[in-house]
Parts: sequence; C-alpha cells; structure tokens
Amino acid sequence: MNKLTFLLLGVLILSLVGCQRAEEKQLGLELETSTAIRPPAYPLISVDPYFSVWSMGDQLNGEATKHWTGKENDLQGIIRVDGMSYYFLGEEVTETRAVLPMTGMKGSWKYTLEKPADKWINLGYEEGNQWKVTKGAFTNGDDSPAPNKWNTENIWVRRTFELESTNFHDLLLNIHHDDNVKVYLNGVLAYEKEGWVSSPATLAIKEEAKKALKVGRNVMAIHCENTAGGAFLDAGLVEVLPPSVQIGQAEQTHAEVRATQTFYTFECGNVKLGVTFTAPMLPDNMEVMTRPANYISFEVASKDGAAHDVQVYFSAAGNLAVNTLNQEVTWERPDIAGLQVMKLGTSTQPILEKKGDNIRIDWGYLYLATNDQENTTSLIGMNKESINEFVTKGKLNSADASTKPVALDDKMMTQAVSFDFGKVGSKAVENFVTLAYDDLYAVQFFNENLKAWWKKYGMSTEQMLQAAQSDYSKLIAESKAFDQKLYKDALEAGGADYAAICALVYRQAVSAHKTVEGPNGELFFFSKENFSNGSIGTVDVTYPSAPLFLIYNPDLLKGMLEPIYYYSESGKWAKPFPAHDVGTYPLANGQTYGEDMPVEEAGNMLLLTGAIAKVEGNADYANKHWEVMTTWVEYLANEGFDPANQLCTDDFAGHLAHNANLSVKAILAIAAYGQMAETLGKTEEAKKYTAMAKDFAQKWMEKAEDGDHYSLTFDKKGTWSQKYNLVWNELLGLEIFPKEVAEKEIAYYLTKQEEYGLPLDSRKTYTKSDWVIWTAAMANSEEDEKALIDPMFTYINETPDRIPVSDWHETTNSTSVGFRARSVVGGYYMPVLKDVLLKQ
Repeated sequence: MNKLTFLLLGVLILSLVGCQRAEEKQLGLELETSTAIRPPAYPLISVDPYFSVWSMGDQLNGEATKHWTGKENDLQGIIRVDGMSYYFLGEEVTETRAVLPMTGMKGSWKYTLEKPADKWINLGYEEGNQWKVTKGAFTNGDDSPAPNKWNTENIWVRRTFELESTNFHDLLLNIHHDDNVKVYLNGVLAYEKEGWVSSPATLAIKEEAKKALKVGRNVMAIHCENTAGGAFLDAGLVEVLPPSVQIGQAEQTHAEVRATQTFYTFECGNVKLGVTFTAPMLPDNMEVMTRPANYISFEVASKDGAAHDVQVYFSAAGNLAVNTLNQEVTWERPDIAGLQVMKLGTSTQPILEKKGDNIRIDWGYLYLATNDQENTTSLIGMNKESINEFVTKGKLNSADASTKPVALDDKMMTQAVSFDFGKVGSKAVENFVTLAYDDLYAVQFFNENLKAWWKKYGMSTEQMLQAAQSDYSKLIAESKAFDQKLYKDALEAGGADYAAICALVYRQAVSAHKTVEGPNGELFFFSKENFSNGSIGTVDVTYPSAPLFLIYNPDLLKGMLEPIYYYSESGKWAKPFPAHDVGTYPLANGQTYGEDMPVEEAGNMLLLTGAIAKVEGNADYANKHWEVMTTWVEYLANEGFDPANQLCTDDFAGHLAHNANLSVKAILAIAAYGQMAETLGKTEEAKKYTAMAKDFAQKWMEKAEDGDHYSLTFDKKGTWSQKYNLVWNELLGLEIFPKEVAEKEIAYYLTKQEEYGLPLDSRKTYTKSDWVIWTAAMANSEEDEKALIDPMFTYINETPDRIPVSDWHETTNSTSVGFRARSVVGGYYMPVLKDVLLKQ
C-alpha cells in the first residue's frame, strides 16, 4: 500500500467521522480528524513530571483522576441542569477524618530495636528501659525524610491513643512501611504484609481488630522488618466519611485525544456538554510551551431546543500539591486584576528536598484561575462542603475556609469554581478555567537551584496567569492548528493508525521533561526516567525520544544534551565517555546510576549531535563541543566495534558482550563524527573517521553474519536482535552499511512477529515499542513498515494496563512489563523524521 492510498483512506475516514459527529460540532468542538484509538490513559493536565494528571479509564467520570504514578490527583466536574446534578469528571472524593494522625515529624512513638518480651502487642504491657520515646517516623535514607534514623533489620513500635467512640462509618489503617510489617490493635492482628507500601496508603483493617477497639485508651503496636534497601515506618488510623448528597452520572458520548487537546462530550438530562483539556505545548513558542498552565473548557447547549437552567462546577484538590496525604496545606487568594485566583500549597514548602521516582511535588503552589465575572463564583474549602453548596444552591457563595494549615488525610481541601450559564438554548455557550502550578525552583544543577524556563521572560506568577487568561482564544486556535499539522505529518508518514499513535503520545513525550534556565541563561530540557529509576537527564532516554524534537524544535534536543556536555567539559565527569545521567530527579548533581554505559552513551551523544547538524544544515552546535566529542570518538574507535561485556540502553535485558546492535551504534557514531568534520572543513579528520567506519562496517557484516539475518552477538549464532541503530545509516546519509543489510534484517523480522509486535531479540518475547518503530523506519517498502507498526497500534489499543503508554510490553499478550509515562515515546516519530530528512 503506497502513501497515496494511505491518504485516500485517511480522507475517507475523516468524511465518515464528520457525518457521525454533527452533534458534537454543534458544541463547537470542530472534530475534523479521527484519532480512532482507545488510549490506555487520557492526558488531562500536561506540564512536567510533577504536574501531570490523567484519566486512566474510558469514562472521564468512571474513577478518580490520577498522577501518572497512580496516586490520586483529584479533578472533579459536576453539571447542574434544572436543579439536577451529574458528575462528568472524576468521582466523589473519599472524605476521611484522622482518628489517629500519622506521626510525621512530631507525633510520638515508643520503640525498641531489640525483640521485646511476649505480650508487647497488648494494651496492658508495661514498657521497660528497653523502650525509648521519640517523635516522628522512622527511615534509613534521604528519599523519604523522617526525624528518626532506623538502620537495623527490625524495629518494634507502640503508641497509645484515646477514643471517644468506636462507632465508625469505616475505619482504615493509614500506613507507610518498608518492608514487611504486622500491625496490631489492642493485641489483635489488624494488617500484615510481606513487601512494602512506598508512600502512605489507606488500607483495610481486619474486622476482629476493629472490634477490639474500645472507648478510652487503646494501643497500636507494629513490628517492621527491613529485608533490603530503603526502610520506613509510620502509621495512623482514618475514618471514611459517608457521602452527604447523591449525584447522578452524565452519559459520556465521545472521547478523543489530539496532540495538545483531549475532548469529551456528554449528555446530561436535556443538555449536551463538551469538555476540553488543552496543554498549549507549541514547540515554536517556548514562552507559551513552558508556561505551567493548562486550560479546561466547558461548552453547553440544549439538546431538545428548550431553554434549561445550567451551572457547571470544577475543582482541583489539594492532593495535586502534596507528595503524601498526611502533609498539611495552606491557601490564599492572590489579588490579580480581572481574575478570581486561588492558591494552595504545603505549609512547610520543602523546596527540592526530595528525589526519586515514585515521588510527587510538595513545594510550590497550585493555582486555579478564572475571569472575574458576575456569573462566576469560587471557593477554597473542604471538598465535601463545596460540592454540597453547589448541588443545593448552584453557586459557591460561602467564605473560604479559615482554619489552616490542614492535613489532607484529615480534610480534603479543594479549590472550586462555579459557572452559572443561566438559561441555555440550542446555541452553545462556553467558559473556561486555567489550572497552573508554580514550582518556585524546578531543578537543582550541581547544587544551584534553577528556575523554570518561562520565568526567563521576566513574568511573575501573577503576570503569567493574566497572560494565560488573556491568550486563551489565540492559544486554543494555535493548538488546534498545531494538532492538525502534526496529525497530517504522521498521516503522510504512516497512515491513520500511526497518526493516532503520534497524537496520543505527544503530551506524554514533552511533559516527561522539565524546561529550565541554566546557570548561564542556557536552555536545559531535563528528562525524568518515569518508573525506570527516576534518573534525570539520562542520555539513553534522550536518544530514543529524539525524533519528535528533531522534527519540531531541535533546540529542545540541544537542551537535553547540554547538561551532559557540561558535565564532561567542566571536568566534573573525567571519564573518556559520557555519563549515563546527571542525577536523580530533580537533583542533577552528578550521575547516580550504579554502572556506566560507555559505548552506548558515547554513540548516543555523537549520533544525536550529528542528527542536529543534519536537520539544521550546519555543524555549528557540534563545533561548540568538538574537543570532548573528539575524546568520545577516540574511545569508540578503540572500544566500540566489538563491545566488551557491558550494559546498553536495554539494560533490563542484562549485560551483553560482542553486542552487534551496540556495535552498529558505535560504527555509525564514528561515521557521523566524520560527516560533521567534513561540514566543518576538517578534511583529514573526516577522511580518517569515515574510512574507519566503512572498514568497521565490512568487518561487522562478516562477524555478525548468520545466514538469512545478522546475529544478536558476534559469538552466538542462531540468535537475532532488532538492529534499530541502523536507521541512522540512511537518515543521516552516511551510507556506511550497504542497503542490503537493512533489507535482510527487515525480511527476517517479518518472520518473527508475535500478535503484539516484534520482540526485542531472541532472548525474550517482550519488546520496546519505540525501537520497533525505529526498526520499521528502516524498511524500504511502505508495506513492510506498516506491517511492523500496525501491531504497535493494536498493543496500545488493547493493552489491559490502564496507565500512560508503557514502552516495554509483552508481545504475546499486550501487558506492560514495566515503565510508563516515559519520554521515549518521542521515538514513535521516527517515520516522520525519515520523511523530513529524506526530503531535504
């Protein structure tokens, strides 16, 4: 099937979809193109690794909205039609009351590190001198701060508490433990687990333990065992409160994801509702792209032609601004002309005090803003009370809550806005809110705290919010135009299904980064390894994500490379190859990954710098870093052709010696250096390294030869692997390997596909979807490229794992093996990059 056929099919699909969506268009949603894919998760708020909210199901009102880590980040939406209320966004927040607060930094425990005598779990047990008194939780590390250091294998703790009543609606344990734990209430086992709970979670208590509680004095007793790695212990009790009002469910009729927008439509009684989430990530406008502000728009219209009384409620909960629910928040209302603005954040503001993977931000401030209009009311208050007021009155006229700070596991605080649309007829009417987050300082770079890039333009938070509100109409139009362009680019490169994939992952790829201003005003675009160890600025994460940024803004790719160049050029990293990373997010103070990837990272840096030169038509960027690049190419000249036993980017697959695909990377990186040398007029260097690469390529073909394909390693025949690094041979115009090498590999791969794609290599049946699409871009025929990409669409469309797209999945059953929400999905754009480069 040729590209003309793809385009004709695309036009046919758009025509059919246009007929089917007449009602949605009446709401002004203008759904001109189809992205007929069922996303594993729908992006709602997309800014950076911390400010990231998703709907992880097919119904926007089917469950709570969540951070990509899976922790609840509650957005709620309710529409009120002629006095009847319907949920359209999120679900009812579980309201809790702290019966026994977690100790955090100040509550008291008695503890011992030596095994206590029998009956230590009982209320009447008398602690002797063995037991010590302390305040706060216990930890052995810095990732989860706590006042008490616990560095032994076992700990036993007790705390007594008073109850005025045992008549609870539902009582849950609130606990953070690492590792194995047993919890007792008045001597009765309440909870046990082998393993850990990595952050505070509310968990069921055994009924026998609930019955053991009594009015008056009670005791909680815990034994925790640290078997390896991190250690942590803290616990309390919470009561789940019953709902106070009954709210119906709006009927969702449509959902669709574009590059920068997610659309939903609903029927709510006799009214139609359209909800649009927009992240104006416009790559040619860095000031707008890096603003930490997204829009949520609401359009309503009568369904039956009659006029209906309509109000819409939107709220953002305090859990968007904390790492754990036991943290206390405070709030205020900034005075900004023409706007109603609410501001909420933790009372302690521990700026850049935490690092790690499964971590959420607990510094900076969450803002909810809307235009100050007569029909608009807003409230900062307890979630339950805000909803009750809206459902009963259709507006939010109460005064903001005044008692602060408040721990969210005691009272869930929200910022809420209500729009009174009045009588709504067939003509759609609209309003919107801006949801924003100012992190104050975003990243620490070699012990210097750096601010987000948008602050470079001299705007205060207040000015940024005013600009976001006033720019709304323009940015919505520009976002729609960009979405259409991106969709068209992908449609031409690979067809409608491929275009749907690209539209889905755009925000995921961009928002897995943080854009900051470096110490000298330079652009840094830091990636975070989401659920793959939390590293910041990882070179072998930059490498697969690069195609998207090479297409739409190469400066962003430079911003990924710059911290690594600085690390070597400053002398802080003295090895003859690049570092793997610059730290653990958000602290970029030096490599924290436990092992180097010498050939991998040297090859990555040279190839990506070469790709920038190819896209820009000059090697000016390479010339800035020529000295350190020469060190790296010399390392590859000596060590790259036949790599020693080492890790590559696919480190989850383990160490590998004589890795044929890694050798391809080294050879093409040497060739790319030669190409850049030629561009810079460095003739002798160009000849030397180009000739070296060609010689290595001939030797590679001999050593990797394995009949009808090339082997996984030089020394193990009867094996195979995806040689995805070979894609640069054609894209950069290097012509180091004969085209028959790629043709031979592609023909072989087509015999090895499983239902959900091509395995990574012959060792396992799992794959990396980014590499599959790189491999597909090596195909000379569009039919072969499509045959390799189509199973990736099927995987994403059918995976049972309702999480942001995972790039590591099992090809036999479409389940995620690991990783989620990572930037490497930017690699899905490799066929688009191929179109761009080969048309130059």
